[in-house]
Amino acid sequence: MSVEIQLSENATEAERLGILTPLLAHNLANGGDDAHETFALLLRDTDSNEVIGGLYGKVSYQWLLIDLVSVPESMRGRGIGERLMRMAEDIAQKKNCTGILLETFSFQAPGFYQKLGYSEFGRLADYPPGHTRLYYQKLLC
Repeated sequence: MSVEIQLSENATEAERLGILTPLLAHNLANGGDDAHETFALLLRDTDSNEVIGGLYGKVSYQWLLIDLVSVPESMRGRGIGERLMRMAEDIAQKKNCTGILLETFSFQAPGFYQKLGYSEFGRLADYPPGHTRLYYQKLLC
């Protein structure tokens, strides 16, 4: 078999799947089944029924990945973020997760996560320029 490398500047979903499919097969063979589950804890405006924030997560390989956390600026400082995080931790416990993983920026809320018992395990300087990308975990065992 001969191979060439081509640049696809606006990759299609079919091209993405061409890369993803063999990777998933390799992961399944080596890491086991990753039957991940997603969930969302929604902050919903009761007047308009609009989602105005919340938490989005995924359970994968017995870890909970917190992908998104958003509390409207006008509602911060009322304990809503902490309630969202505690609810996510309860979900992780019920799913028998080993721990929780999340990433944030230095200009977001690293102190908030530290206050809740999360420890930094990695950082990427100048991402975005002038800031740091931070990686946190909390073991549940």
